Amino acid sequence: MLKIRMSRGGAKKRPVYKIVIADSRKPRDGRFIEKVGFFNPLLPKDKKERLSLDIERIKYWLEKGAKPSDRIARFLGEVNVIPKPAQKNNPIKAKPKKKAQERLAAAEEAKKAAKAEAEKPAESAQPENEAKAGAEAPKEEKAAAETKPEAETPKEEKAAEAPKAESKEEDKK
Repeated sequence: MLKIRMSRGGAKKRPVYKIVIADSRKPRDGRFIEKVGFFNPLLPKDKKERLSLDIERIKYWLEKGAKPSDRIARFLGEVNVIPKPAQKNNPIKAKPKKKAQERLAAAEEAKKAAKAEAEKPAESAQPENEAKAGAEAPKEEKAAAETKPEAETPKEEKAAEAPKAESKEEDKK
């Protein structure tokens, strides 16, 4: 079976492709029947020298049954030799992989938990009757009393960490 495909040439990381007619069983850069153009992907898209095609020879080989590769079919579709192929999309490849999905799920759960906690105080702040309002006032005072020791704890930790940092600096000297 005949294929219209690209054959790579050029230096390392500086590709230049020949567009060739070749037997599909031959290697990519191997023996070919005829060279019908070239493609230089390093040039900007608006440059005329980026792509060159011998349209008459390509039409001849298409009549003989040669099948263009996906990339060549796109090139030929742009110059209206053949109908432009539909653009492919693989949404499965775009999906996050297993670990990323686990991280997203954990982040979503944490977000829901934080939102639920934010809603609970908002509900308790709106008393339905005066008796509830009186009962909640001591709870708020207890909560405030509980937060004070927590606020003091980081200061104590910082004070405890400061001498360690100084001793490390002294060890370095």
